[in-house]
Amino acid sequence: MKSYSKFLAAALAVAATLAAGRTAALETVSIGIVGAVSDVTLFIAEKQGFFKAEGLSGNLINFDSGAKMVAPLGAGQLDVGAGAWSAGLFNAVERGIGIKIVADKATNKAPNDYRVVIVRNPLLDDGTIKTFRDFKGRKVGVTAQGAGDNSSVNEAMKSVGLKIGDVERVYMGFGAQLVALSNGGIDAAFSAEPDATIAERKGIAKKFAPYSSFYPVQETGVILFGSNFIEKHRDTALKFMRAFLRAARFYDGALVGAHLAGANADVVVQDMAELTKNPDPSVFRAMDAHWINPDGKIDLASLRKDMAFYKEAGDVTGDVKPEQTYDLSFAEAALKELGPYKAASK
Repeated sequence: MKSYSKFLAAALAVAATLAAGRTAALETVSIGIVGAVSDVTLFIAEKQGFFKAEGLSGNLINFDSGAKMVAPLGAGQLDVGAGAWSAGLFNAVERGIGIKIVADKATNKAPNDYRVVIVRNPLLDDGTIKTFRDFKGRKVGVTAQGAGDNSSVNEAMKSVGLKIGDVERVYMGFGAQLVALSNGGIDAAFSAEPDATIAERKGIAKKFAPYSSFYPVQETGVILFGSNFIEKHRDTALKFMRAFLRAARFYDGALVGAHLAGANADVVVQDMAELTKNPDPSVFRAMDAHWINPDGKIDLASLRKDMAFYKEAGDVTGDVKPEQTYDLSFAEAALKELGPYKAASK
């Protein structure tokens, strides 16, 4: 009996050592995020074990903006970036930096209008601003020069026969926009959730127009792979994509129309609160949530439209083509294993 006990103890010790070894063997993937609500899919992939199931560990690294991820992605210092396409990204591709758009991270389309134009209360309350035509000559908050929101401003102005030059763009982040709206530094902002809902709750501004009212479907967030990750770690990149799409499907399972009210909503809301460091879950339940393509597909029409705008505006000066900027083979390979998404009944 004693020898059996010793044998069993030894076997358990070996099993524990092997289990510890497997845990230690998780391969780390470095992932740049900005802490926006649309980054939650990556947070879910790590927190809910989708990365671990693929033998990966996601190291989420905060950046001030997606633009600051371009250089480390190109240099192989960062594997994955969660951002948006921009003039800077397209210019980097033109210079031969092998960054690629590989999947959707967030798409704005009705009813999932998480991108929305907001206007400070006094201008709406007294009827000074009624339509986009009344934006002429006014200061409008936009996240950054060369960012996708500039194309959004262009589409909004075109919808009423104006030009983008008819408004004064003031570049600032979403949080700074709320401050500027409150003190009259800007009159309107091309904003995002949850800031738009927070602005209404604080009595600073009101939601004026969802993006889909002037730009029906716009790709507003994408997943980027660095050249080193694509060329030297393709197997790991494929594992990442499988985990990411499983997390995307988990997120979509939380949606009921525009709101986080589905089966997975409690988990998603909790993860959003932790990600954004906003302890009030009611904000995330009240806001209009983004949609993510559960098969990873990006909206190519939106890509072409935005690139054409950047070129016309002079922000992209080279002859880069849309097809040079993306590689959908990772999502396509993952889909062969996962199968196309089938939404669960709500």
